[in-house]
Amino acid sequence: MKFVSAFHPGRPATAILALIALSFWASSFAQTAASTNATPSRKDRLSELFGDPVVAKGKGLEIKQSQLDDEVRRTREAYLAGQRAAPTDLDARVLDGMIGLKLLLARATDADRAKAKEQFDKQLSTFKSDRKMSDEEFNERLAPQLKLEGRSRAEWEQQQIEQGTIPIVIQRQLNTPLTDEQAKKFYEDNVAKFEEPETLRLSHILVSTHDPADPNPNLAQKRELPEDQKRTKRKLADDLAKRARDGEDFAKLARDYSDDTEVKQNNGEIKIGRESFAPEEFKAAAFALKSNNQVSDVTTSVLGYHIIKLLERIPARKEPFTGLDTKTIYQKPDGQKYTIRDFLNEETVRKQLPDLIKKYRQEAGVEILDPKLRVEEPVIPASISVPGQK
Repeated sequence: MKFVSAFHPGRPATAILALIALSFWASSFAQTAASTNATPSRKDRLSELFGDPVVAKGKGLEIKQSQLDDEVRRTREAYLAGQRAAPTDLDARVLDGMIGLKLLLARATDADRAKAKEQFDKQLSTFKSDRKMSDEEFNERLAPQLKLEGRSRAEWEQQQIEQGTIPIVIQRQLNTPLTDEQAKKFYEDNVAKFEEPETLRLSHILVSTHDPADPNPNLAQKRELPEDQKRTKRKLADDLAKRARDGEDFAKLARDYSDDTEVKQNNGEIKIGRESFAPEEFKAAAFALKSNNQVSDVTTSVLGYHIIKLLERIPARKEPFTGLDTKTIYQKPDGQKYTIRDFLNEETVRKQLPDLIKKYRQEAGVEILDPKLRVEEPVIPASISVPGQK
């Protein structure tokens, strides 16, 4: 959607595996693992004339001011996109994260990189398949992000593979054995992670009230249409609702008229729960539907006008405990579910990673040459987030 880009039910944003989706909808602090071979800019040319000092160095490691500036810019844009205030020591935190990621990547084996590439290829294929998206459509969607970041498609893919390599390296380095007792405790302490809430399978038509010519990729932030055009859109929505209630093929109406570009090729089908990141008006109208194939009245939200058809109401359920491989409710980009093993592995990483990075820094003799860019404790790279945590 741009409806679904703002609301993606059933897939929590996790920096380890949701790499593809992140590249469309947000630059995150995890992107400090990025390749630094960006397209030359005016700033790069000025650096050639006036110098580009090294801000951090060590054995096999060197980070220049221009590289830090690029990552700080991307990170600051991510904070702005998330409507969050950036920390006052952002430059120092970004530099520290860059150092940690570079040190980890330096320990990647060919097998680690091959596994990360295999994961990336699979996730990219799933991402496009889920949305019935051709290669051309995918490239078209990715182009604005590449332009914003000053990257080529090849550099973007390399960035994704590098980010996917990092957790593989860490898991191999730490390799802490897990027990069924730990799994049982996790299961009992995190009941909500195993309870699938009631969900609805819907077909949906969105008649947007925002200007399609506005290049902003976030539909809700595009310019609103003038009032006379909104009235025309409302008439269209009322007509579509009547046609749907009169028995016309809802799937065809969605394909022909919906402005929800992410799912219209899928007959407008989506799944939502009560906690899904969707407009409250939309969720209220959807859950008010009582029977399969019932069509809602026109519902208004910040995105425009919605017509919703209930296809199926899926009851709540709890996943039974089966040991370390008990599935949680959180879904990976490849369609599989995260397990207790995944959570415990990543919790181990979060606890042990600071000491591991500190050890690598000492071995590399890392120096931060500008005192203002030093932090007291190493920054945990965001690419090691535990799935399902915000």
